[in-house]
Amino acid sequence: MLKTSNGYQSTIKQNQDNLALDYLPALKALAFRLKERLPANVEFSDLISIGTEELIKLARKYDKNINDSFWGYARPRVYGAMLDYLRSLDYVGRHTRSLIRKIDKEITKYYNDYQEEPDNTYLSKILGEEEEKIKEARNASEIYGVLPLDEQLSGQQEDRTYNKIEKEELIEIIQEILEKASKQEQLLIQLYYYEELNFKEISEILELSESRVSQIHRSIVRKIRQHLEQRGING
Repeated sequence: MLKTSNGYQSTIKQNQDNLALDYLPALKALAFRLKERLPANVEFSDLISIGTEELIKLARKYDKNINDSFWGYARPRVYGAMLDYLRSLDYVGRHTRSLIRKIDKEITKYYNDYQEEPDNTYLSKILGEEEEKIKEARNASEIYGVLPLDEQLSGQQEDRTYNKIEKEELIEIIQEILEKASKQEQLLIQLYYYEELNFKEISEILELSESRVSQIHRSIVRKIRQHLEQRGING
């Protein structure tokens, strides 16, 4: 009886592991889509490793009587595990947050003059910062850019500002500001944060340059951030 029980449990575990293996191609596609929106210093193999570990855990907990589709059940959880990994890479201190905002302003000014984004060498000279610091700050900003918008903004606010604004209220503020945005801006936010497209794909849909899409996205985020900062000062 014990051997039969052990054999049965072994078969179940094998079936669960096979289920995870069946969805590895889908996992890799999900990781690839995420990687397209991240800086080069984030390794694709790390995303795959994190996702695979989560996928195996989920396969062993999956109950087909509760969820008809395994991937429908697993996908948001696997994606969430990858985002958790990105959050663990966060090395943004107060100085870097301030530098990101300065970089943001200089990029906007430069784009308005030349219709393209400046390189790190230019930003280094203008801001009086080492080029490596500029690169690190821009990388951190790109990582923040794939997180949910409310979380992205709260992570870049000074503590005193965000402490006064609960998450639900923050989401309401974001929605209020987006309602006043242009149709183009609203579509960009939809495509980037909900459809998870990268700037190149969005540029093709909106028939704009990739730099222009990046600039519009930055402008929207800046509007929301400024509103929050003003609220923090006056709240």
